Amino acid sequence: MPASTATPSPQGEAGRPLPHESAHLHVSGRAPYTDDIPEVIGTLHAALGLSPVAHGRLLGIDTDALRALPGVVDVITGADLVGVNDCGALVHDDPILAAELVHYLGQPVFAVLATDRDSARRAAARAAQVIRIDPLPALLTPQEAHAAARYVVPPMHMQRGDAAQALAQAPHRLHVRVQLGGQEHFYLEGHVSYALPREDQGMLVYCSTQHPSEMQHVVAHTLGLHAHQVQIECRRMGGGFGGKESQSALFACVAAFAARKHQRPVKLRLDRDDDIMITGRRHCFETKIDLGHDDQGRILAAQAELVARAGFSADLSAPVMARALCHFDNAYWLPHVDLHGYCARTNTQSNTAFRGFGGPQGAFAIEYAIDTIARRLGRDALDVRLDNLYGTDAHNVTPYGQVIHDNVLRPLIDELVVSADYRARRQAVAAFNAGSPVLKKGLALTPLKFGISFNVVHLNQAGALVHIYSDGSVLVNHGGTEMGQGLNTKVAQMVAQTLGVGLQRVRVTATDTHKVANTSATAASTGTDLNGKAAQAAAQTLIDRLTTFLAATHQVPPESIRFAQDQVQVGTQHLSFEQVVSAAYLGRVQLWSDGFYATPDLHWNRETMQGHPFYYYAYGAAVSEVLVDTLTGEMRVLRADVLHDVGRSINPAIDIGQVEGAFIQGMGWLTSEELWWHPSSGKLMTHAPSTYKIPTASDCPADFRVKLFENQNVSDSVYRSKAVGEPPLLLPFSVFFAIRDAISSVSAHRVDPPLRAPATPEAILSAIQAVKTS
Repeated sequence: MPASTATPSPQGEAGRPLPHESAHLHVSGRAPYTDDIPEVIGTLHAALGLSPVAHGRLLGIDTDALRALPGVVDVITGADLVGVNDCGALVHDDPILAAELVHYLGQPVFAVLATDRDSARRAAARAAQVIRIDPLPALLTPQEAHAAARYVVPPMHMQRGDAAQALAQAPHRLHVRVQLGGQEHFYLEGHVSYALPREDQGMLVYCSTQHPSEMQHVVAHTLGLHAHQVQIECRRMGGGFGGKESQSALFACVAAFAARKHQRPVKLRLDRDDDIMITGRRHCFETKIDLGHDDQGRILAAQAELVARAGFSADLSAPVMARALCHFDNAYWLPHVDLHGYCARTNTQSNTAFRGFGGPQGAFAIEYAIDTIARRLGRDALDVRLDNLYGTDAHNVTPYGQVIHDNVLRPLIDELVVSADYRARRQAVAAFNAGSPVLKKGLALTPLKFGISFNVVHLNQAGALVHIYSDGSVLVNHGGTEMGQGLNTKVAQMVAQTLGVGLQRVRVTATDTHKVANTSATAASTGTDLNGKAAQAAAQTLIDRLTTFLAATHQVPPESIRFAQDQVQVGTQHLSFEQVVSAAYLGRVQLWSDGFYATPDLHWNRETMQGHPFYYYAYGAAVSEVLVDTLTGEMRVLRADVLHDVGRSINPAIDIGQVEGAFIQGMGWLTSEELWWHPSSGKLMTHAPSTYKIPTASDCPADFRVKLFENQNVSDSVYRSKAVGEPPLLLPFSVFFAIRDAISSVSAHRVDPPLRAPATPEAILSAIQAVKTS
């Protein structure tokens, strides 16, 4: 047996519903974010001048007029960037500052440096007066771009079987058009970067980002430096949701370039309006489905065309579309499929990662189709969903060729049907609607299956450092970033669990590219899976070293040594953790270690769209009941019952909080958060809280019941847990389809409501009118 047979007690810190490690700082206002870092004397402030047109040829900028304004120190344009004027995540098509062409209204064209932030913003606000542009025709909608065959990446195709033949032979055939809007990230902390020149051409950038290593690379390229000369640090973000994965690059590059040029610290913090006008968001999708099914509603074949608004550049649209295609099946066996994905190039902001990363858009389309099948057959949509679920021994292979080994959908749904009293409530809703001509109730249950891992295999790796100091305290650093989701808390719990010590001993420090190198983004719900495993590996190495040392010192077998509750049992002796660490230090035992983890068993062919892209799946289901006013289009969620699979939870309190937050965020996307561009100018008109409506406390379900499904991950994940960041965003599909159910009751469920998402009051009234006149 190796020395590692000495293991901590299972009764440790993992599995406990502990508070977020920074909760006491959050509630007291003492948690420092990037903008709170004390400014060094001589700091300059940057602001961006934005294009006033959606597409055009850049003829010139009157920089002299800007430099003459009070407080202005300098104006930087694309022509000034001596390195690479590009911050594209995957394709080099995303300029830091517009050079020859402008591609959307709101694109940064120049940066103003001033002695204070207000002076910089006032000067930048004169962009329309100082920029000369020769306008060019603009494509403002994905439909226009698709018709013109304008894409940011080549179209993608996923196929299984012979969909055309199966459709031709199907007893029933259905054509569905699904309109699904995008979503603004609306993180509480906007984009901010603070760059400070260091000795010998070094550059330190404090950046609110989910991807410090990528920021390191793009800043290095912009400055013409090597990666080791650039240091990116991020202690915490005030929310990210994917919006700070790739799109923090532009702001880090501008701040760093300006700091390098003037050899002075430069801070760039965006105003909320500018943040929304410059950055992209969740891709809106239009999906057209041709579907065949039998008399019971079982799907026999599906052809689908998914068109996404990519914006002007590729950004992360390719992997977003790939994940959308991989999640088109959601929870259902589709024997024959023929799927086509198009990332339409529009003269609007370049869309990017957002919680779910295309998965929700793909899954929503098939849910819409199943809801329509059920209504046309006069069946409860739940029963049609149950008839189409993936099997466990058969009908358990996805369209991209991955076998599903961990399917718990049926027992999870069965439990929820009982706990939510679905069948009785279905009858009660029908009885209520029969006697209520104006107010209508709706009820829906929707399931989810969500794949966990980056589709790009090499990104599924992480590193960590764990230090044990001579006083017994523990310091951890890893490559993930904390954005409020509780990553650092879970990592600290796993380190404490592995070392057999209390959580109070463990401290997690800021993410820093000079500590853990070549990290992946904290995204794809992999933060804890990757970084938790890496930190656990580092801590286990330390346990092994201490065990070897104690076994030799005390002449006992390694298996008699046990670390638990800040104590170490060595044979018949009991020593404190501090005593063991102190003795090990005097014995010259290395008390720090690195850890590395790479997710096994992954492979993916992006040309054939086949492989094993996910390490495992997370599952869940929700029942929502809504009340719709058919005269005003207003709706209210009366009750929501959620049962979600997080495997063996590392921290149930944080996991439940993530499920609750994802539900409300997804509900906002599908009901109130409407994006609208001016049809002639291309200006995004919903660029502030006054015009873009995120959910408030009053929008939460009056009766909100969230429970974690008792399960354990069959894959060797950290603590046998499952990711919880993105999967629950699909749970509020149940809200949308409950609204659709309520509208359908207006015609006694004889007419399928053409409801678009988001289901705003206007969209609801439009669907009601269509139902009434059909």
